[in-house]
Amino acid sequence: MGTISLTKLSTELLDQARAANSGRAAHTLHGGHDTRLRQTMIALVAGQELAEHASPEEATLHVITGKASLTTATGSTEASAGKLLTIPSERHALVALEDTVVLLTVLAR
Repeated sequence: MGTISLTKLSTELLDQARAANSGRAAHTLHGGHDTRLRQTMIALVAGQELAEHASPEEATLHVITGKASLTTATGSTEASAGKLLTIPSERHALVALEDTVVLLTVLAR
């Protein structure tokens, strides 16, 4: 059993995102092709987005730092550091309103 400092990793990923042409960086903390649970930390610099994409059956998004907007065809929700969003089972996009790090947790079927 190992431990991971989410604070340290979020700082490292934001540094990587700021240096990347794409303005983003990610690291999978847990999971893979042989597991149902996957947790990925994603850093986005302000203004960058994860374009609209399909939703897994069950997923949450925990904002570690910054502020982001989760948008679907039926509406949008803004969340800042410390907030946990349940991702609806529909296509969605994520936009960083400021430099942001999120922890995405997905349960694959």
